[in-house]
Amino acid sequence: MNVKLPFKPRNTAALGLLSLSLFTASTALALTAEEQGYEIAALSDRSDRGFGDSRVDLQMILRNATGQESSRSLVITTLEVPNEDIGDKSLIVFRSPADIDGTALLSHARILDPDDQWLFMPAIKRTKRISSVNKSGPFVGSEFAFEDLTALELNKYDYRFLRSEACEALQCDVIERYPRYQHSGYSKQVIWVDQTDRQIRRTEFYDRRGDLLKTLSLDDYREYPGAIWRPHHFSMLNHQTGKSTELVYSGYAFGNGLDDRNFINNVLKRQR
Repeated sequence: MNVKLPFKPRNTAALGLLSLSLFTASTALALTAEEQGYEIAALSDRSDRGFGDSRVDLQMILRNATGQESSRSLVITTLEVPNEDIGDKSLIVFRSPADIDGTALLSHARILDPDDQWLFMPAIKRTKRISSVNKSGPFVGSEFAFEDLTALELNKYDYRFLRSEACEALQCDVIERYPRYQHSGYSKQVIWVDQTDRQIRRTEFYDRRGDLLKTLSLDDYREYPGAIWRPHHFSMLNHQTGKSTELVYSGYAFGNGLDDRNFINNVLKRQR
């Protein structure tokens, strides 16, 4: 049974009160682990809804197993789709180094259907559609897979509550989520959601054999007008290869007047 929220709270205080009332109701109704897991995930997902669209700059730092580094600069724009049965749209464009300037990834997130993704490679002036069976492959040599770069839509997963525990200075709920869509590179993910702001603080990714593959840590959260929270630092460590990728975000801007026309195939070739 999915527990749906009747509205989206507009500020952190309202979210806290809603969270308290939901957990009180949960105790009374004796929710199953699956229902409680969905409830926690829903609170997290809906805590930052209503932003409309966003634009942000970021640095991608790649490290190999010996610590050698290389870096890239990117711009990400996102268009929110309010309907939870339809995924958000995003566009990632590389600005440096020069040999990949203009490389662009357009993503239309779906729920149970395969995400639509197109990769434009300026060196050969070609747009390639990413096959649904290749979404687990690494994105431009990073530790992020193609499927990691589409919106984390609530209903793409089944959930199960595991426990509550301390996570650094915070208290977190720990839940498992299982991909409902085909061709995922993961058998499951384990996420830590803080009980204060309902933001994801850590995610463990398990490969198709069920072994721990990599861990994503998220920190430097900042609150923007409208109670919109965004992490400004991501660190993805691949436990099986020793490689890692760090993302550092800066200059978030919301309400840029973007619409569907900014997220179609034709815009890919105009990014250089």
